[in-house]
Amino acid sequence: KTEKIGDGKIFVSPVEQAIRIRTGESGSDAL
Repeated sequence: KTEKIGDGKIFVSPVEQAIRIRTGESGSDAL
């Protein structure tokens, strides 16, 4: 783990996309 800003987004973005795919949602529909 690092203290650099942006590392969180790099990890969270793919995870959020995976959740949206699993729930059948995509794009703004998952927000």
